[in-house]
Amino acid sequence: MHAGPVTPAPLVEPRPAGWRDELVALSRLAGPLVAANLLQMAVSAVDVIFVGRLGTLELAAATMGVFLFTLPLYGVIGLTSAAAPLIAAELGQRAHAVREVRRSARMALWVGAAASLLVMTILANGERLLLLADQDPRVAERAGHFLDILLWAVLPGVAAGVLRTVAAALGRAGWALIVTALALALSILVNWLLVFGNAGFPRLGLEGSAIASVVSTTGMVLAYVLIFFADRRLRRYRLFGRWWRPEWSRAREIVRLGVPIMLTWLFEGALFGGAAILMGLIGVTEVAAHAVALNVAAVAFQVPFGVAQAATIRVGLAFGAGDHAWVARAGRTALVLGIGFMGVSAVAMWLAPRLFISAYIDVDAAQNAAVVPLAMQYLAVAAVFQLVDGAQAVAAGVLRGVQDTRVPMLVALFGYWVVGFGTAAVLGFATTLAGTGIWIGLAAGLLVVSVLLLWRWSARVRLGLLVPRPG
Repeated sequence: MHAGPVTPAPLVEPRPAGWRDELVALSRLAGPLVAANLLQMAVSAVDVIFVGRLGTLELAAATMGVFLFTLPLYGVIGLTSAAAPLIAAELGQRAHAVREVRRSARMALWVGAAASLLVMTILANGERLLLLADQDPRVAERAGHFLDILLWAVLPGVAAGVLRTVAAALGRAGWALIVTALALALSILVNWLLVFGNAGFPRLGLEGSAIASVVSTTGMVLAYVLIFFADRRLRRYRLFGRWWRPEWSRAREIVRLGVPIMLTWLFEGALFGGAAILMGLIGVTEVAAHAVALNVAAVAFQVPFGVAQAATIRVGLAFGAGDHAWVARAGRTALVLGIGFMGVSAVAMWLAPRLFISAYIDVDAAQNAAVVPLAMQYLAVAAVFQLVDGAQAVAAGVLRGVQDTRVPMLVALFGYWVVGFGTAAVLGFATTLAGTGIWIGLAAGLLVVSVLLLWRWSARVRLGLLVPRPG
């Protein structure tokens, strides 16, 4: 029996006639993704807010545990995000690519599940890992108990990431915003109930926060499953039909494209983790100022990151259609939108740094007197940082749309770690710039990555990047 209808209505936008049409289509796709990214940051912040009231030991344990959890989780989500350019190319080539879309989604879930089991095994040894890293034994023990529960959020977290990617690639990005908002509400509720034992629930403290994360991620994946059954347009794809059937060639394609994406995300995440360690070698005040400035930059970064996610889909549609003019128009529109926004945010940071800092700390409090001027110095560098960070994010996104991920990964490794971390270490410790030097190093690494990726995009025809891959 055929697992899906023969002729569902197309789920993709018609081919845009000009850059205005492309801008509208890109914005319609990117807007919900940007908002969902911002809400996802809020979901992470909720745990910190609740656990922070439990005491220094619990907060330190949660911080260590969340770091060990988050980095590999987002790495696996990066691995499975390879489904986006594959699905987009399939729809660009043929709007009724029902079986092909289902194959990509199914194998992304399979690959994600296999990788999740590996991550869960690693997290089950969280206490040992932290002790090997010479962390305080008390912190390591509490973080280990925290991770024993939190690791169960990996599998639903990855599955939710895959379903969000598939929904966006099928033109239904708005669901990502709704589901993430529901996850935020659920996280707040369960943290309130279990961390402090409200409304008759047991007071579970740190472990209660871990349970809240498991509940919220599980809620997300269940919501997406319901959406794929309830949404009339998405239901036509019968995404979960024959879910047990392997498609090894498609799984290999996801791994081929996804492993470089995963490593690129890990290289970047590790760079900022390494920068925090360098700051810690300078002083506690520098760490605090760095955290404030980095949070400001991270919020602004969600816009080009969302644009990059949308650009992968838009460029992927054009790539699948074999329309080189559309590829160029989709890529150029995304780059202008992403870099343009970061230009505005850079000017805002330059003109009103205290305003941004005040969102995180009391700038008039005596205890913050040393932190505020340092954070302002770092934000001055972040103004430049914003432009190149947005450029490299969107450039990587448009290159993923033409299924180019391996060379961008090598560019990221060189730019982030050879140029970025190397410059940060030299300027931070061999000059009087100290923490500001570390931020200059980060900006230098991102500048190199953005320049090289933009050049690669501009040379896409000469490099043969628009030639469809066999698969």
